[in-house]
Amino acid sequence: MLSYLLPIFIGVLLISYSVGKPYWREYQRGKIRNEPFKKQWRKIIQQRMPYFRQMPADLQLQLKQHIQVFLAEKNFEGCNGVKITDEIRVTIAAQACLLLLNRKTNFYPKLQTILVYPRAFIKEQQNMNKDGLQQTQRVALAGESWEFGKVVLSWQDTLEGAKITDDGRNVVIHEFAHQLDQENGKANGAPILDKEQSYKCWADVFSAQFEQLKRQANTGTPSLFDYYGATNPAEFFAVASEVFFEKSQQFHQQSPKLYRQLTQYYQVDPIHWN
Repeated sequence: MLSYLLPIFIGVLLISYSVGKPYWREYQRGKIRNEPFKKQWRKIIQQRMPYFRQMPADLQLQLKQHIQVFLAEKNFEGCNGVKITDEIRVTIAAQACLLLLNRKTNFYPKLQTILVYPRAFIKEQQNMNKDGLQQTQRVALAGESWEFGKVVLSWQDTLEGAKITDDGRNVVIHEFAHQLDQENGKANGAPILDKEQSYKCWADVFSAQFEQLKRQANTGTPSLFDYYGATNPAEFFAVASEVFFEKSQQFHQQSPKLYRQLTQYYQVDPIHWN
């Protein structure tokens, strides 16, 4: 009899765990949000993140609560001599959590660890040359987002991206936009949209702007978007996200349809953060 009931009991436990886990996680996150925000963390944000001073008070509070949850759930590892400090953790978390404001979020559910290098790191990449042959190239990267489990960042580039808020370049925003894109599989420039947002409209608007950027890159025509965004749709979404938060006025003026898609997706409008 016991041998018959044991599998049923285990099955019930597993089902109960699966059903109850999201509620328990939200309960734990609620407790973390209600904890006082550390004074030293506030000083780090004010010193390292000019965005914060520009944001409305309600978003400042929301961002601080997101930072608390993010830091409680994600691991940081230093590479090539980097010692992880609160300055590193909070500076990265504050920028990553900009992308989560005003909308339902599971705090980058695939992400477990952020690897931090002192500066741009070297990676070997396989590329195909004009003759169709594979060749290995060593490239210097400021950041990288892996589909499962990790984001890699250069601390030097992270600091520069946080300090200069109007150049359309921010490695943390770029790599964490990739994380959002990767929540439903490989990054392809189409993250999970709210039910009120149309995938067809998103695809039409993004495709048109992506094709325009490719033409600009091929001819050397100046663009608001970094030519790196012409690499593929995933990189274009990440580059567009950088520009959205850092050059919102120019973005809105030059590409209003694309800007509208990102305001609907991110549920914020950085134009009003002045």
